[in-house]
This record gives sequence, C-alpha cells and structure tokens, in this order.
Amino acid sequence: MTQAMAATRERHWAQMNEVSFVAGMRLLFWLSRILGRWPCRLALYPVVLWYMITQPAARSASRDYLRRMRRVGGASFMKPGRVAVLRHFASFAESILDTMLLWSGLFKTDRITFVGQELILAQIAVERGGLLICCHLGNLELCRLLSKQLPGFKLTVLIHTKHAERFNRLLAQLDPDSQLNLMQVTELSPATAMLLAEKIAQGEFVAIAGDRIPVSPNPRVALASFLGATAPFPVGPYVMASLFHCPIYLMFSIRSGPTSEIHVELFHEAIRLPRKGRDQALAKLVAQYAVRLEHFCLRAPLQWFNFYDFWHLSTMDVSDASR
Repeated sequence: MTQAMAATRERHWAQMNEVSFVAGMRLLFWLSRILGRWPCRLALYPVVLWYMITQPAARSASRDYLRRMRRVGGASFMKPGRVAVLRHFASFAESILDTMLLWSGLFKTDRITFVGQELILAQIAVERGGLLICCHLGNLELCRLLSKQLPGFKLTVLIHTKHAERFNRLLAQLDPDSQLNLMQVTELSPATAMLLAEKIAQGEFVAIAGDRIPVSPNPRVALASFLGATAPFPVGPYVMASLFHCPIYLMFSIRSGPTSEIHVELFHEAIRLPRKGRDQALAKLVAQYAVRLEHFCLRAPLQWFNFYDFWHLSTMDVSDASR
C-alpha cells in the first residue's frame, strides 16, 4: 500500500469529497449541450486529469481496485497504471455527465435495456413492494428515471447526500423532480424504519446501497470475499428486509458501448434471520451479494466508482459488527 492509501484508512467514505470537480463537470455539461457529446469528450480529459493529480487518495484507491481486478480477471484486463486510472476517472466523469444529461432531458432513454423488468411488473401487479439493493456501479440515476416511466413503479432511494450537496443542487436546477424520490438518511431511526415499512406495505420500492458501510460511529458490517480479499459490507439491507417481510432484489447498472443496461435479479423472496446464528446468516447473505457484485464489476471493470480504500475499515468502523 502507498502512503496515500494508508492515510485513506483513517477516513470514512462520507468524509471524502467525490464531486470536488463539479464546477468542471458543469462546464462540460454546457459544452455538450452546445457542441454535442463527442467534442465534450475531448474537453473531459483535462478536467479528469486535474482531478487525478489533485486527489492522491482517490488515485491510489483506483489503482488498488484495478490491481485486484486484474489479479482476479486475468491478464486480459488492463495493467493498473496511470493510463488505467485515468480511464477509470474518465468513466466516472462520463457517468456524471450522463446524469446531468438525463435530468435535463437530453439523454436517449431508448438506448436503455432493462433486464428483469418483469420481476418489478409482477410485484406491481399484485400491489406488493420490495427492497432493491443497488451499488455504485454504472449509473443508478437510470434506475430512478425508470421509476417515472414504469406505471405504478414508485421508488425511494436512501442516500447520504452531505458529501455531494453541490452535485445534488445542480441536479435540482436541471430538474426539480430529480430530488423527489430521494431520502437522506445518516442513520436508520425507528421512525424512518416505520415510514419505509409503510411505503413497502403500500406497494412501493425502497433502494439502498449494498456496497458502502453506514455513516455511523458503530456501523454494522459483515466481512466477505470480494475480488480476492476480505472486505466490509453493510448488513443493514438484509436486516431491513427481515423486518419488512418483503422480497429483496439486486439492481445493477452498466454501460456497454452506446447501450445502458439495468439488471434486476430476485435475491430472496423473503429473509428471516434466526435468533441463534444471526451473525452467520448475515455473513452468508453478504457473501452472496459480494459474488454478484464481483460478477458485474468483472463485466464493466471501469464502472465501479468507490474511490476510497474499500477493503479496509476506517477508524469509524469495527472489525466485524454483524451482531
């Protein structure tokens, strides 16, 4: 590990500013509106290069992730050098640009392929809701847009926006509706849990990230193998599913050339956590999720956007709190 990487371990992901180049992305967005997407791509790399130079922790995290990806995926994956890191950041910038184009009405939604749409439609038909576990792979905003296009599909996304307030304000300026189905949660209080349970009971869906530990002094996590090493994953989604007595789905979004793909899979029809062996049950669920996340990361290696030391718990974390 590099020294910059070691320093990252002392910081929780929410303390890191992922969108410190929002001003540059705003400029690129307006260029894309005037000149089109391809000229904008030429201007994108100076912005990305500046971010790469000024963010050593994110740069080290990207290189570490790409190194693990090559170790698991084989020699066919690019070497984790400066060019690979630059392409990783450029993919992140492209995703942000897609988001801004999406909420300004300039994104071509006819190029979105929805795999597993019948699972959602079946739930809607019987007026049952569910829990969607998403991740920071690809562009989750496409999933939120589909909630406006599928009749009867009501989606609430749980997020922590304190580290991205500037970007969320920018989205709100492009389209006020971009904020309507977001719920900021630092910790899941009993009142919030009751509200979410009511939404699901009324046939709505709740989405929560499965690849970032909670923003809490004592977050609850379990450890699972991911890209060849042990990593901490939150157990909150599975605890919520057991409390809400609802189906739980996995949702992944990746870009393949000009086409965007959204994949929905049934994870479990229901989750019941035993009183004895609760830790083991949660660890098993987390391990199952990590396998699917790894599968899609290997399909789109430059589209997983967790630019922090994912494999090490920060000082805000405990070693294994799946209790």
